Amino acid sequence: MSTSLSDTGSPGSGYAQELRRGVGTFSSFAAGFSFVSILTTVFQLFGLGFGLGGASFFWAWPLVFAGQLLVALCFAELAARWPVSGAIFQWSSRLAGTTAGWFAGWIMIIGQILTVAAAAIAIQVVLPSIWSGFQIVGGSGADSSVTSATGAQNAVLLGVILLVITTAVNIAGVRHMASATSVGVTVEIVAVIVLVLALFVLPERGPQVVLTHEGWTGEGAYLPAFLASALMAAYVMVGFDSAGELSEETHSPRRTTPRTILHALIASAIGGALLILGALMAAPSLTDGNLATAGLSWVLTERLGGVLGRLLLCCVAVAVFACTLAIQTAGARMIYSMARDKAFPFHKQLAKVSPRTGTPVGASIVVGVGAAVALVVNIGQSALFTALSSLCIAMLYLAYLGVTLPLLVTRLRHRRTDGWPAGVDEHGKPLFGLGRWGIPLNALAVVYQIGMAVNLLWPRPEIYDLTGETWWLRWSALLVIGLSLAAGAAYLLYKHRLHGRIELRHVPHSAQEA
Repeated sequence: MSTSLSDTGSPGSGYAQELRRGVGTFSSFAAGFSFVSILTTVFQLFGLGFGLGGASFFWAWPLVFAGQLLVALCFAELAARWPVSGAIFQWSSRLAGTTAGWFAGWIMIIGQILTVAAAAIAIQVVLPSIWSGFQIVGGSGADSSVTSATGAQNAVLLGVILLVITTAVNIAGVRHMASATSVGVTVEIVAVIVLVLALFVLPERGPQVVLTHEGWTGEGAYLPAFLASALMAAYVMVGFDSAGELSEETHSPRRTTPRTILHALIASAIGGALLILGALMAAPSLTDGNLATAGLSWVLTERLGGVLGRLLLCCVAVAVFACTLAIQTAGARMIYSMARDKAFPFHKQLAKVSPRTGTPVGASIVVGVGAAVALVVNIGQSALFTALSSLCIAMLYLAYLGVTLPLLVTRLRHRRTDGWPAGVDEHGKPLFGLGRWGIPLNALAVVYQIGMAVNLLWPRPEIYDLTGETWWLRWSALLVIGLSLAAGAAYLLYKHRLHGRIELRHVPHSAQEA
């Protein structure tokens, strides 16, 4: 198993340019920003975070941002040196060998498919609040809250419809996808600004509310509740690496991608913090239970009135669409990349790029269908939102760890001689790097990721089993991950026996070599 920074495979055999370069700087930023999608994710899980931790749950936001910024800095370095699709698989493989890279990619794909499903059902938080007719299951008078039986079933129905639409857009071509994502992000940014301003000019209380536990209804020590409430922030601030997934379709990727990875995370963190703070200040009440059950949708309709509140909720619906589309795109590129290296089941079919649209059609369909299946098999589960959200993000954290941990090992082994290959971007500028801060920042990123993964996977009944009586639901996250790893190991063993080890192709470290 290699721990050097050199490529695996023959130096002369690079990747042919099959994907079309139709992604500019803003579209690259939009890919990361729309995956994070603060409107989608904050609206989806604000009620959960507040219900678990009260007003003080706000402080989980800056803590998670600090940890994820460390991860993003590591990814920005790697994106400059290996600007290829399937970023997590490619980076991990070139740092720790293809076996470790394959498991990182495998876990990432499953996590992305589940994340697509979790993003799609966020539409349930929005559409019934805009018009009660969107509550199809049980009729317009049925309970539409995400933890109710009728709400969860309706979420599956609306989510599958949304997945059909995003799959169609995804296979239509990268320009269509990029345009739809860019429009969605523009709408989202404008909506966030308007919403934050509106909430801040209609305060019921001051910003000091975040220094209290107001709204928390638990008993005993507060720390366990605070850690559970961190699920909301952890769920929001992932996916900034999706700009790396589109590197092969991005103009000047060595220069563009590292910046858009960081910009997407930083912009999301600032906007999300203001949105959470504004909601806590403007909510009509923190103690009547409405904020925990109905979340931000309730704040909007109560404080901004029916017309303006529903108009902003329409913007949230657009953001949910763009978010689902971006995540599905990232997952499809990961499958395509692994299939291209003959490292994924049915690789011949999934590595094909449509000559008409320039997109991996088969990979896009697999992600869409996989997400729909994940929703349908859980249609009767009232903990669908919380369990699916926590599980998918835990899997992404584990996949990210499959990159940052071998990167740290590589840094330590090459600490006396700078292990990073020198190079320049497409404009002749030095590639993005952390220099002498690389080891300490990388080490902190690994510590943070391990701690948050344990926190997300902890078998809390309020996350995984709302009945409190079903042991396999409570342990479902660890069971799913264990089964995923077992299935992956079985396939990898089969592949090695049939086709030998995975061989990656050379990717130049510098624009001068390309």
